[in-house]
Amino acid sequence: MSDPDRDRVLAAFDVSRETRAALDLYVEQLRRWQTVKNLVGPSTLKEVWSRHVADALQLLSLAPEAKRWVDLGSGAGIPGLILAIAGRERGIRVTLVESNSRKCAFLNEAARLTGAPAEIRNARIETVMAGLGGSDVVCARALASLDQLLAWSAPLLNSGTIGLFPKGRDVQAELTQAAARWTFTHDLVPSRTDSEARIVRVTALTEPSQR
Repeated sequence: MSDPDRDRVLAAFDVSRETRAALDLYVEQLRRWQTVKNLVGPSTLKEVWSRHVADALQLLSLAPEAKRWVDLGSGAGIPGLILAIAGRERGIRVTLVESNSRKCAFLNEAARLTGAPAEIRNARIETVMAGLGGSDVVCARALASLDQLLAWSAPLLNSGTIGLFPKGRDVQAELTQAAARWTFTHDLVPSRTDSEARIVRVTALTEPSQR
């Protein structure tokens, strides 16, 4: 049975037949595990492709040369595991950081079944950041305020890593709050999935003590 939501998303993004099959498997597992793990908002499952898969896929074009990605607070693997699935043919590898062991169980199983080049770290963000140097991109979705994301990501962002942080309609308020503490270079990229949303792309960061 055709899924119009799936068809629209796959038509909008240039992915191979193998990637489509892996994404189908990921969505199947997400729906299966959702019944016992509550991985995403139940109301979003009906449009899982446009609400979650597309939201992740749009990040790939914002750092086209990046190979090593870090996803903070990965949850159900959005965007990190989806990026690993879709970026496999480009040589992308993703480290997913998630403190909830039940969600990590899902991530490990979904990564195994889809063959996604993903490393799952069952740990708190602040305990692993120092060991993730050399990453090209750090991202996080629906996790924390921009100010807090910059604080967690500072060890990477102040050494050349790009930050990609999807935000909603309150993005300007979050930017104002973050600017009171940090000096950072950024641009706002319109979201392809929500006309009111923006992706904050951070390309340089100065820690407060260095201002």
